[in-house]
Amino acid sequence: MASVQDQLEIKFRLTDGSDIGPKNFPAATSVATLKESILAQWPKEKDNGPRTVKDVKLISAGKILENNRTVGECRSPLCDIPGGVTTMHVVVQPPSVDKEKKATTQPKQNKCVCVIL
Repeated sequence: MASVQDQLEIKFRLTDGSDIGPKNFPAATSVATLKESILAQWPKEKDNGPRTVKDVKLISAGKILENNRTVGECRSPLCDIPGGVTTMHVVVQPPSVDKEKKATTQPKQNKCVCVIL
């Protein structure tokens, strides 16, 4: 059984200031698993929610967390307050449909300029 020190209490702050959680996670939990938890708990009444894990970015202590790392690896020494709740900020990336449309409708034109002095 995991000890209390191996558990982190984390809440997720959304861009509108509302929170998901707090909830306890083992230190061995991957960031990708946290993102899946956010997707499952995302408030249904909120517009522009994430569709996939790739749409979600988690920020903790000013750093964007990578999916393949664990919560324990990403833990900040400042967050190690006994009984404290760690707040991670959630940023949802909008779909990049506009960029894809622009790339397909307007082919790139190579421009080369030579100046002889």
